[in-house]
Amino acid sequence: MARQLVIGNWKMHGSVGQVRTVLPELVRAELGSNIAICVAYPYLALAKSLLSESAIQLGAQDVCEFHIGAYTGEVSPAMLADVGCELVIVGHSERRRYFNETSEMAARKVKAALDGGLLPVYCVGETQAQRDAGIARDVIAEELQVLAGVPTSLYAVAYEPSWAVGTGVIATPEQIAEMHAFIKQTLDTRTRVLYGGSVKADNAAQVLATDGVDGVLVGGAALSAAEFLKICSQAR
Repeated sequence: MARQLVIGNWKMHGSVGQVRTVLPELVRAELGSNIAICVAYPYLALAKSLLSESAIQLGAQDVCEFHIGAYTGEVSPAMLADVGCELVIVGHSERRRYFNETSEMAARKVKAALDGGLLPVYCVGETQAQRDAGIARDVIAEELQVLAGVPTSLYAVAYEPSWAVGTGVIATPEQIAEMHAFIKQTLDTRTRVLYGGSVKADNAAQVLATDGVDGVLVGGAALSAAEFLKICSQAR
């Protein structure tokens, strides 16, 4: 059985001091390559230097769809790879909500990440209104079109219902199992599907034991070494 992935997304949190405090604790725990940390752009190089003697993977939280050129403020896949990134989050609900990113934009970013040798962790999820309207599957199916034709070994999907992201509310095991099964049926049964949305140390075991869950994408809980290590210990 494949190891479950645990990816920590620090979002726009952290500092040099916090990176220097948290990451060495993770390294001392001798975590495997199924664990990854995604810090903000300014801290990627520092994070890689601290993780250099560890199997823990380094990831970014976003990537530019272009590879080179006059795109002020953007960061290319090659730049991420150059500082040691192995994976990148694409299409997170916060990018869609606050920065008006569309699935079409995400598709271009997925292709750019793949061309740059990075593993895209592509996020999908419905809003509460969409779930209440009974169109959650339709929304997810449309978002998954981004991955059509991409070999399953080259990416992972993170199911993050936006009503559970940063709210403290977590989907029930039944809701998670149903949507993960739908994602695998839509793409490929071998697709790695992670769950994200208010995952914490006190609920990670239940989530990771749910059918169809191949790992978790952890937000705020990843900022605490103690909390994140508890979550990692629950992964099979």
